Amino acid sequence: MRILLVEDEKALSSAICQVLRREQFTVDPVYTGTDGYDYAQSDIYDAIVLDVMLPGMDGFAVLKKLRNEGIRTPVCMLTARAGLEDRVRGLESGADYYLAKPFQMAELAACLRAITRRREEAPVMELAFGDVQLNQQEAKLVHRTTGQEVKLGAKEYQMMELFLRNSGQTLPKDTIFDRVWGYESEADISAVEVYVSFLRKKLTFIGSNIKIRAARGIGYLLEEGV
Repeated sequence: MRILLVEDEKALSSAICQVLRREQFTVDPVYTGTDGYDYAQSDIYDAIVLDVMLPGMDGFAVLKKLRNEGIRTPVCMLTARAGLEDRVRGLESGADYYLAKPFQMAELAACLRAITRRREEAPVMELAFGDVQLNQQEAKLVHRTTGQEVKLGAKEYQMMELFLRNSGQTLPKDTIFDRVWGYESEADISAVEVYVSFLRKKLTFIGSNIKIRAARGIGYLLEEGV
């Protein structure tokens, strides 16, 4: 999952990024409300962690503008102000969760998993398609019948998660790159082809009949082989 983190305390932001990345999240950190609003408008994020006290535009203003523009990305608000009035204001502005500082990192990770599950109209109990399943705790790709498994690297995991959440849909190469590498990455978009090749080899290794098919000039599609 790709998370937008809008937090102006850089030490805290760095700590949150480290923890969430260990939990297999992809995190894009920004440090002002204005940048947070600009990034969130892309609507590529699975969730947003949004501080209240921010330079440029406070978190309440960012959230209100996003909701008024139809951006429904789940939001977990962070604040040092734990009063009831502020919590109510955040929730009424459209926040999905309100976390007071200081907080436990495990609670933040659990919050993000909860609010992203609620976003789905019909929540998927497991990330699976055809004969493969993604073990989210151990970052492994597993054959559902034989139990054969293979470990995935961080980018492989993120890409496979994206394919499984959009099985049967053609994902443009640009979309895959933005979701897995992020806007500010110095990587070349050809990295998408390289990692698709890695995933194809791992699908073959576990004996899956799932294929990642190239849609010429468009992107890639996860489908069951014949």
